Amino acid sequence: MALLTPLFAFLYHLPQVYKWLLKPYYVASLFMSVAFLAVRKTPGICDHLSTQREDGNSCDFDWREVEILMFLSAIVMMKNRRAITVEQHVGNIILFSKVANVILFFRLDIRMGLLYLTLCIVFLMTCKPPLYMGPEYIKYFSDKTIDEELDRDTRVTWIVEFFANWSPECQSFASVYADLSLKYNCAGLKFGKVDIGRYGEVSKKYKVSASPLSKQLPSLVLFQGGKEVMRRPQVDKKGRAVSWSFTEENIIREFNLNELYQKSKKLNKHFSGKKDGWPKKLSLGIHRWLLLKAF
Repeated sequence: MALLTPLFAFLYHLPQVYKWLLKPYYVASLFMSVAFLAVRKTPGICDHLSTQREDGNSCDFDWREVEILMFLSAIVMMKNRRAITVEQHVGNIILFSKVANVILFFRLDIRMGLLYLTLCIVFLMTCKPPLYMGPEYIKYFSDKTIDEELDRDTRVTWIVEFFANWSPECQSFASVYADLSLKYNCAGLKFGKVDIGRYGEVSKKYKVSASPLSKQLPSLVLFQGGKEVMRRPQVDKKGRAVSWSFTEENIIREFNLNELYQKSKKLNKHFSGKKDGWPKKLSLGIHRWLLLKAF
């Protein structure tokens, strides 16, 4: 059963995996991830490679290479236990495959290692993972609009994500956050985002570190009455983020989204009542004034 569950999960998400893997970023990453395998197994190339195998077969992995691959496979499995989306699973596999390739190429030939490492650096600087472009009910803030919007109507509850475009965790979380906004957004409960990688002043004011070492990205903050009520992940006294999984279930439970949504429905009725009632009362008042004027 322990083996069947991951298999069924993979088959269920297979169409989504194909959709993402066909994008140029993932196609190029896939080729880079299997580079050492291709070099080691391609006839005409592998014949000229060094090997530590007793049989002298340079077109097959030696015991040390198998050991490195098994070790990094274990790390991928551990990392993927905390992954919340298909994109994050695929991203972890690609990342650690590239790390394995760097180690294996340097062990094989320092020149090949330097060449592969250079390609990885160029790829990292020139190619970015595709951003989520699906439907959402999210308002994007700048450093000049966030305070104004939070204080505009204190009856509105805001959930704001502090993110950075360069963060893989933020990119993976984008589809989850968008899905939550589609389910729970209403007049009294709204969702917002602000890029603290772009707006450094917002990062300082709301005490969300943009450093990759802080592990505070993404951060979700709940505002009620224009004031912060809670945030995830929490930050300890030393400024370190407490580990927290950004799954949809965790967010719904921790932020009491179902309860907040039910309360916000009343505010929806209040807004709609004012919107519908005010013109009606105004027209009745004008009608009475005209009657009195006529007599």
